[in-house]
Amino acid sequence: MITAKNISYGYARLTVYEESSFSIMKGETVGLVGPNGAGKSTLFKLLMREDQPTQGSLQILGKVGYVPQEVKHDPHLESAIDIKTYIDPEIKKEEWELMVMLNSLEVNEDLNTRPSILSGGQRTKLALLRAIIAEPDILLLDEPTNFLDTEGKRWIMEFLSDYPNTLIVISHDIELLDKHIDKVLAINPSIKRIEEYKGNYSKYVKVKGNNEEMMKKKYENDQKEISRMKKSLLKMARMSSEKGARARANVQTRIDRMKESLPELPKELAHITFTLPNPQPVSEIPISAKNISKSFGDETILSDVSLSIRKGERIALYGPNGAGKSTFIKILMGRIEPDRGIIERDPQLHIGYYSQEFETFDFNKTILETVESVCDLPLTQIRPILAKFNFLRHRIYQTVGSLSGGEKTRLSIALLMLQNHNLLILDEPTTYLDVVSQKIILEALKSYKGAMLFVSHTEEFVEGLTPSRIMLLPENTIKHWIPKDISNYSV
Repeated sequence: MITAKNISYGYARLTVYEESSFSIMKGETVGLVGPNGAGKSTLFKLLMREDQPTQGSLQILGKVGYVPQEVKHDPHLESAIDIKTYIDPEIKKEEWELMVMLNSLEVNEDLNTRPSILSGGQRTKLALLRAIIAEPDILLLDEPTNFLDTEGKRWIMEFLSDYPNTLIVISHDIELLDKHIDKVLAINPSIKRIEEYKGNYSKYVKVKGNNEEMMKKKYENDQKEISRMKKSLLKMARMSSEKGARARANVQTRIDRMKESLPELPKELAHITFTLPNPQPVSEIPISAKNISKSFGDETILSDVSLSIRKGERIALYGPNGAGKSTFIKILMGRIEPDRGIIERDPQLHIGYYSQEFETFDFNKTILETVESVCDLPLTQIRPILAKFNFLRHRIYQTVGSLSGGEKTRLSIALLMLQNHNLLILDEPTTYLDVVSQKIILEALKSYKGAMLFVSHTEEFVEGLTPSRIMLLPENTIKHWIPKDISNYSV
């Protein structure tokens, strides 16, 4: 079905893959993994025949379907007169079957609704259903559990186990990868290779761990050898003869070659850490919402919602898709005006906001321009901070629009580092992040001393932040956080 032989790919001065080979047979379910920015979405473009490898051969047999992380401008969706004709243009399903599928993904809309008026998350769900119903020979899913609550994730997992054709999935949901795949394709950015592992995700992690431990030892041994040769070079400086000069040149050449051949250590081995700055002083209750109500047309989203956030406390905002979580956050931020109710903000309140839809970004700006627009720091201070998030050298001149979802998330968190916020409002901060990045950001947030209101469907992330209270929508109730009860909350 898919055969890659010694493929290489790159653009400008950046090499993404080198001499990589793999094969995927008909009916296999494959997990495509790798850190954010490693080239997973790029490989999908090659498989969709939108681009070609710079070297090697890539043979693809059959019709390819694709669902991206987020659906922005799908011409089929924009022109569709209703949801029914968009998700099932060939009329393969009965209407009741379509409604069951919509409800499973928490799309509480009528089949006659025009899809172009829906939110980004709902559009992505419709695109997923369209691809599932079409049943292409090869289906590519880029983070299919993004924007889904727990029930939606369960439905997707059941679907994956029954899909009759070839399926390739990018996902940071470990349970999804572990239970439903036959093999793993892993993009290893340190050696620019696509590696093939038979078996599930757990088996891949075990083999990968052994390989990386060997890589780490080799790296450390090579570093020791370089240090030894440098010391020899200093001793040889006293040799002023022509023979001594040649010997020094030979040693320096060996040092340079060893440095060039040193692999880039994966983040797991590099122990990358960062800390958020201390929050600015603020009063005991920096922000409170009283009796907030909001409707869009005939649909009531929020009704008499009240919440006071105390200095330094963490609150988890829970509720199914469509419960009004993002709307409530935007009202707190002052981006949407409530129909009724009052928002009281301390004059010293400084909110750091992360949105999973990245609506605060200008996609035409470069990474560097985006950072410079929020802080007055010299380039010498900006570069090290961006480097912590793997935005190195020439990459800071990339446009924000060219970044993957995970890279946009990393940039968002980098911006939080550069400002002294006393309240963080985070709307699904782990949506696009690989497992390692999730852990790194979780550790930074755990030590943050300011107040925090966050939405997350990642249980490990919520438990790691240990909120003092949870707010449930649409019930508009507040409870004390009890970790053992996490599975009982409406998420």
